[in-house]
Amino acid sequence: MTTLQYPARLPCGSRVLDLAHPQVMGILNVTPDSFSDGGRFAVRDAALRHAAQMAAAGATLIDVGGESTRPGARPVSPLEELERVLPIVEALAAELDVVISLDTSTPAVMREGARLGAGLINDVRALRRDGALEAVAATGLPVCLMHMLGEPGNMQQDPQYQDVVAEVGDFLEQRMCDCEAAGIPRERIILDPGFGFAKTLAHNLSLFRRLEVLLGLGRPLLVGVSRKSMIGQALGREVHERLPGGLALAALAVAKGACILRVHDVAETVDAVRMIAAVQAAE
Repeated sequence: MTTLQYPARLPCGSRVLDLAHPQVMGILNVTPDSFSDGGRFAVRDAALRHAAQMAAAGATLIDVGGESTRPGARPVSPLEELERVLPIVEALAAELDVVISLDTSTPAVMREGARLGAGLINDVRALRRDGALEAVAATGLPVCLMHMLGEPGNMQQDPQYQDVVAEVGDFLEQRMCDCEAAGIPRERIILDPGFGFAKTLAHNLSLFRRLEVLLGLGRPLLVGVSRKSMIGQALGREVHERLPGGLALAALAVAKGACILRVHDVAETVDAVRMIAAVQAAE
């Protein structure tokens, strides 16, 4: 097991996340155009039912997203994102004992979502939108910073790296410094290498193979590869056929020190995590 370089307990609003053990984050896309489940949970009641099912299956975090960030996704206005996300956050905070994560880059969503009960900000743009650093600092919530070059609309247009692991690490280190300068202490930061964001299959595989290098940044790692194209490209599988590959990567991520797994298939991933824990606990 990996020795933690940070406190095991992470305050997330009214709840506390135990990072001494791997945690599973369930994906709740309240958008019409996400790559895997676009439109399925855009209606409030369907979204709440799905969130409850994921929590019952063992998810300790629910990641609510109102803007698709798949390659080529269209931009969403702040008002449209607020209208999609806020009713869901408010209902989840009232009904479920989970940490609600806001999958957003929009300062207004960060502020209003925090007010309604969200406990974590998860930003694929690593707080690079105008006002995002200030918004997170004002909420007092922890934040997950993800690596990405460019924007979702252009991120897959010939991304180039000399050393993908070193460059991802340098980017995340710089963003942590920027956070500290804005009043967000490192103790409130989680890091995401950004698999599938501005990276080819070769980049993704190399980054995963050397994932433990990023533990040197001294912060918890979140890994999100569920149903992603890197699995499809490596195995020749369509989106609905990628669960076995995703479970293999989830187990490997835990072995390499990741502490949060962001997934669509919660029950299966929770079983994989529990099986790893059972082996590690054996005499």
